[in-house]
Amino acid sequence: MKKILLLALLLISMTMSAQVNVSRIDPTDWYVGMKDPSLQLMVYGKDIRSANVSTDYPGVSIDSLVRLDSPNYLLVYLNLKGAQPGTMKLTFTNNGKKKTVGYELKQRAMAGADHKGFSNADVLYLLMPDRFANGNPKNDVVKGMRTQVCDRTQPSLRHGGDLEGIRQHLDYFNQLGVTALWFTPILENDSPDQGGFSTYHGYATTDYYRVDPRFGTNKEYAELIREAHAHGLKVVMDMIFNHCGFEHPWVADMPSKDWFNTPEWLFEKNGNGHDPMTGKANGETKSKYMQTSYKLTPVLDPYASKQDLKETVDGWFVPSMPDLNQRNPHLMRYLIQNSEWWIETADIDGIRMDTYPYADRKAMAGWMKALDKEYPNFNTVGETWVTEPAYTAAWQKDSKLSTMNSYLKTVMDFSFYDKLNQAKHEETDDWWKGFNRIYNSLCYDYLYADPSHVLAFIENHDTDRFLGNGKDSTALRQALALLLTINRIPQLYYGTEVLMNGTKEVTDGNVRKDFPGGFAGDKHNCFTEQGRTKAENAMFNWTLQLLHWRQGNDVIAKGKQTQFIPWKGVYVIARQYNGKAVMTILNGKRSDNTLEVERYKEIIGSATTARDVITGATVDLTKNIQLSPRQTLIIEFGSTADASAQK
Repeated sequence: MKKILLLALLLISMTMSAQVNVSRIDPTDWYVGMKDPSLQLMVYGKDIRSANVSTDYPGVSIDSLVRLDSPNYLLVYLNLKGAQPGTMKLTFTNNGKKKTVGYELKQRAMAGADHKGFSNADVLYLLMPDRFANGNPKNDVVKGMRTQVCDRTQPSLRHGGDLEGIRQHLDYFNQLGVTALWFTPILENDSPDQGGFSTYHGYATTDYYRVDPRFGTNKEYAELIREAHAHGLKVVMDMIFNHCGFEHPWVADMPSKDWFNTPEWLFEKNGNGHDPMTGKANGETKSKYMQTSYKLTPVLDPYASKQDLKETVDGWFVPSMPDLNQRNPHLMRYLIQNSEWWIETADIDGIRMDTYPYADRKAMAGWMKALDKEYPNFNTVGETWVTEPAYTAAWQKDSKLSTMNSYLKTVMDFSFYDKLNQAKHEETDDWWKGFNRIYNSLCYDYLYADPSHVLAFIENHDTDRFLGNGKDSTALRQALALLLTINRIPQLYYGTEVLMNGTKEVTDGNVRKDFPGGFAGDKHNCFTEQGRTKAENAMFNWTLQLLHWRQGNDVIAKGKQTQFIPWKGVYVIARQYNGKAVMTILNGKRSDNTLEVERYKEIIGSATTARDVITGATVDLTKNIQLSPRQTLIIEFGSTADASAQK
């Protein structure tokens, strides 16, 4: 009897092991009618590598099967050129066993060219979902995830903000006057907390096709975007292709030996005992671990050594974020499709790509070229954190400074950020200090293929707040006046309009504080006039006035830009379009000053009066304008200059 039972158990075991295991397929579904009809399916399942695949779905053919190093992945390349929407059946055959899986092919909601991106007519509002507002306390902690902690008293742990909290405040963005929302990453970051630190920031992706459940669901994300569109707001999605989270399934079971850059240290002795926040084991740095140098210059340096370039591109950002190898064509195809899937599925209006130069330059150009072909009117901005305009300009699409076309339409102006944050502490002299720094940065705009596709900012989630630990609203007004009137795509950081401050000297969490009023129990509520202090209302209303004036203003979106070398401490930058002009006038002195009107006659022409765009007051242009210490003045008027030269 015992032998019969053992034989039965053995047969059951053999039958189970012979089953075809398909545990997951990425992408979860796809769309017909794409310009590129090819589709890569990444199939996950124990021993799935050896399976064969077939389908009889009309208009679909299987181009190839790619069997990776791990036995638990299979790549299926399909051609959907003649396919119509419906459920395609895929039959997997392995060792005489079969499994049929349904896979949905969907109709696109619109043609690729109809997806319109953000532009310099927009103002982006950057926020961190975890820190903005908690609209659904029930998802603060999600059963089964690797951390069960939500603690607002700790600056580097999760605080509970979510997509529902953002949705509940769409009217606030309309009231303020911004036109586009950029959320830091909302994809799943299922990583454990480490020593008081968590991945609340979203930059350690563990699933490229799933919204983090603590923020909401894929459906809720798509619904939020639809509602944002109904409010006249665009939504920009933050993506990270340079690295993923340590808990991504690819790390525990690498699809191929070259899926990551320099993963050798993971296989060293005691490899499972590493500290993912330090890269150390038993107090010693792993001998084979290579961290990026964070120096981006080798990527473009014509004299760069191979060692320096390797450290920049192949080194890991931090030990908890494995560095993806974009030179692997199958990985890169996966990432390209992921971008297309989110554009089609959620109808996002743009992408912000994190750590852009850290990834392989050629592969990222291929990603951008593919997106540009499929979505010619879409827009993507890449984070290029070097403070020299020549470096940034070389990354822009069609740049003459680079031997390789990046196809990246928009780059980030770290030079403007850097120079402005120096200038705010200085008096504007006759040469280099104060607003001379801005003048000397903008004068290099000839390096850009398209200066109107450069994103400018005065702060973001990775920098100190512009206000530092203070509340100098005078300097902030000058910064915002420049940001919102120069030829750039401007980006604001959440809470700046209500004087939120903080520095990174202790932790990044101190520049990512909760928006006051976004969480239950907040005694301070900056979402309402009644809840804001007098100083906060003054800053909010000033910003609101400028933002609403900017909306639909062709002089700002399309106008010719003229800047004047700071003269006796006064910096003037002007925009002109179709017979109208705007002058942004900044007193860079901490004392009374005078704008000598005659010096700016080429802009003023025969105009005798102007309108203060903030107060609505009339400004007399027939005499010099007296300026108070650090005064900001933005005026608009009709110009007699040749309109054809201003277009």
